[in-house]
Amino acid sequence: MDVEEPPSRVPSRWAAAFQVVICCGQIPTQTSIAALLMVVGVTPEVNGQVTLKFFAALTLIDTVVVIALMRMFLTDGGESSMRVFFGPREREHGPYNLGRETGLGIIFTPIVLVGALGVVALLKVFVPALHNVPISPFEAFFDTPLHALIFTVVAMVAGGVREELQRGFLLHRFDQRLGGMKAGLAVYSVVFGVAHYTQGWDVAIATGLLGLFWGYLYMKRRSVVASMVSHAGFNGTQVLQQMVVKMLTR
Repeated sequence: MDVEEPPSRVPSRWAAAFQVVICCGQIPTQTSIAALLMVVGVTPEVNGQVTLKFFAALTLIDTVVVIALMRMFLTDGGESSMRVFFGPREREHGPYNLGRETGLGIIFTPIVLVGALGVVALLKVFVPALHNVPISPFEAFFDTPLHALIFTVVAMVAGGVREELQRGFLLHRFDQRLGGMKAGLAVYSVVFGVAHYTQGWDVAIATGLLGLFWGYLYMKRRSVVASMVSHAGFNGTQVLQQMVVKMLTR
């Protein structure tokens, strides 16, 4: 006799809001992890520049912590992490196909890259004041091929994996208790963009629009795979582009 799975328990509005804040990244988890890293002696800055060691440790530990928290919250409510992040096996547009989702992510990678570069270029022309950070704060991480490789891996893991799982989880919670996915998409896209303000407000706006697109992709596909592949590919390509530019300008 088959044993039925226990029904999922939708969290209260306050619980959902708490989980969204805790899992949104940046302040809640990263601040605590940064403090712990400094306690154990990991130097955060040298001459005003964040060290690669600190950046990599903070980012990768935060990735593990946030994913663990999201899984814990979903499991506690009797929900399937696989279903929330990767969608049901049977969907309106056919059975779930990992290859198809991955392919979509690959197709969208050059599209979002060109789109983001276009937005930044237009903002530089029409609103030059928004280009307030002429040199990327991450450029110092490209001083050696090894450091560039480490940064590339961190950027692809943090962006492609953590941030897209976060986006899927937050949109899921908004859909359940906090006004719907569209509201969640609008709110988190703004938060996502503002979180990148250290790279300049023009980049922050472009990043917010990227978050809007990747979130919309999750809403339509009910899977983070296409967004995950596209985001990871975008980050990897951006790092490669900055490496080439730095080499040519030496």
